Amino acid sequence: MEKYYTRACNFYYGSISKEKIKKKLSLPLNGNNLISFDCIELITRKSKKLFHIKKINSLPKKIKNKIILDLKNITKKKFFLNLNFNNLPLLMGVLNVTPDSFSDGGEFLSEKSAHKRINKLINDGANIIDIGGESTRPQAQEVRDIDEWNRIKSKLSILRKKKCFVSLDTRKSSIMEKSLSYSINLINDVSGFDYDSKTINVLKKHNTPFVLHHMQGTPKTMQQKPTYKNVLLDIYDFFEEKLNLIRSKKIKHNNIILDPGIGFGKNLKHNITLISQISIFHSLGFPLLLGLSRKRFIKDLSGNNDSKERIGGTISSCLYSVLQGVQILRVHDINEINQALKIFKKLQFN
Repeated sequence: MEKYYTRACNFYYGSISKEKIKKKLSLPLNGNNLISFDCIELITRKSKKLFHIKKINSLPKKIKNKIILDLKNITKKKFFLNLNFNNLPLLMGVLNVTPDSFSDGGEFLSEKSAHKRINKLINDGANIIDIGGESTRPQAQEVRDIDEWNRIKSKLSILRKKKCFVSLDTRKSSIMEKSLSYSINLINDVSGFDYDSKTINVLKKHNTPFVLHHMQGTPKTMQQKPTYKNVLLDIYDFFEEKLNLIRSKKIKHNNIILDPGIGFGKNLKHNITLISQISIFHSLGFPLLLGLSRKRFIKDLSGNNDSKERIGGTISSCLYSVLQGVQILRVHDINEINQALKIFKKLQFN
């Protein structure tokens, strides 16, 4: 049986959005009047059709019912433990305490440098700090549990004292278990809980909020000719299957964030397709997270080899994602992204 997917599109932002909603010409995204849409794209594995929201009632009953069900997920207000999505997007600052991360490896290994980095992230406006002790860049080698723990332990103590919202970037259940006593708010496992079979049990035991992330392969193999039948729909199906598995494990809470994993087992075409059509994942009913910062797709398009010189590409892709309703952006350069967002929002309400 043919499967249908619904993608919200043709977005409005700021004052225009509020006016469109008031006149019932568009629908609010995630219950937020500051961003709305007036068209949906109905997608199958074989076709795409664009409809104005006013035309939905004229569609065949089966298709209309599917779209109406998806629209409930797309338009409903999102709630997440200790996170407020009213003033989008939220910024997740990167704290890599590793010697080999692709952009800032070795910079924040010491307690002193990490403390300085944490203060800067907070002062620059980070809503979340994502700490990781194992690099998951392409071709990265696995790290022993004890080494990963020793890298992050003292930094977790600093973060706990700062009382900020902390996300833990790890694939290992043992690291998750040890870290939860440090007031971790969110688990961010880039393997989608495939690396360690015990991770789902940890989430269930502690009722922990988490990011459901997509990656094809492992960091060591993920960029060796990644292949999809349809990258957008394959990842959508992956999320659906994982959510069903999570529910079957009796994890009932809705504190779940979806991340399609830009650069994790994707080539340039895959990444651009995902970013440009990211709004399809709103119909799953959960907040979206994108990690665009300094990624290789920016180098592929701009020719800039130095990852720290990719801020322009990071800003442009972040602003595009905001216009698609992405709720959380994971970035290295909090100050620059925050500055761009402030100017962008002011212009939208002028």
